[in-house]
Amino acid sequence: MLVTSRSFSSGSRDLVAELAAGGLTVVRGPATHDLAALAEPLAAAVAWIAGTGPVTEDHLARAPRLRVLARYGVGVDAVDLAAAARRGVTVTNTPGANSDAVAEHAIGLLLAALRGIVAGDRGVRSGDWGVRRGRELGSLTLGVVGFGRIGQAVARRLTGFGTEVLAHDPYLRRDDAGALGVRPASLEELAADCDAVSLHAPGGHRVVDAAWLERARPGQVIVNTARADLVDEAAVAAALRSGRLGGYAADTLSAEGTDAGSPLLADDLAQRVVITPHIGAQTVEAVDRMGSAATADVLAVLSGAGPAHPVRVQEEK
Repeated sequence: MLVTSRSFSSGSRDLVAELAAGGLTVVRGPATHDLAALAEPLAAAVAWIAGTGPVTEDHLARAPRLRVLARYGVGVDAVDLAAAARRGVTVTNTPGANSDAVAEHAIGLLLAALRGIVAGDRGVRSGDWGVRRGRELGSLTLGVVGFGRIGQAVARRLTGFGTEVLAHDPYLRRDDAGALGVRPASLEELAADCDAVSLHAPGGHRVVDAAWLERARPGQVIVNTARADLVDEAAVAAALRSGRLGGYAADTLSAEGTDAGSPLLADDLAQRVVITPHIGAQTVEAVDRMGSAATADVLAVLSGAGPAHPVRVQEEK
């Protein structure tokens, strides 16, 4: 049993022991899914609980005994679903397990950006007690891009603050939006009409690019707890320097886990940028829910039963 999720079984439940009780020996591998490092465990693995690293056809070719790939989380954009299907590998994920955790983190990042919390802490530690004036959530119009489980959880929480929420999602129905107290809007409307925007769309395309930034409401704050490729980081850095954007807060960067760096980590942007190390889903509760769901589906597939959360090839779109 190969596990490449860093936080698997690190909550309140000993899921490694539960897998052992099911006859499986857990072998840990790097979260980056480095192919050379995984070659040996993949050759023997009948099951794989995978984190956010890529799962390619080359990985699957090294795993002739693999029967189930349990994605530890919801996104499967990094998994070659077609290759898994061709090889008869069942793919599962853990929908909803980390929605509340990520939603709360998004709001935490939003508050940090609006109120200068991180910059204020740094200032006090260096002897600077200067005041930076912020904004209240109840005074804002906020746009949510991607209105799935996490986007809806963000909207529910923000309406409690009195925030006006606009939402964009190609599958959003007006009746559903009304029931949640939000207004459907186009991406162009979100850019122009929102004081802040929270990104919760799947990766694979740009949302915040030069065109978005050109029409963005002056001083807009952008929060990204989804995928780094939703944002043109160089363009965002330039917009922050020009004053077009008021702040940027994210739980992901394009250079995550590498030494490449990001234009958003430049020293002159430290007062307006907050970055956390992909910790949105890292709560005890979410870790338990994701791990338990992945474990249950692995054991179900290996016993010949159907998993609770199968992922089909067409869900990759």
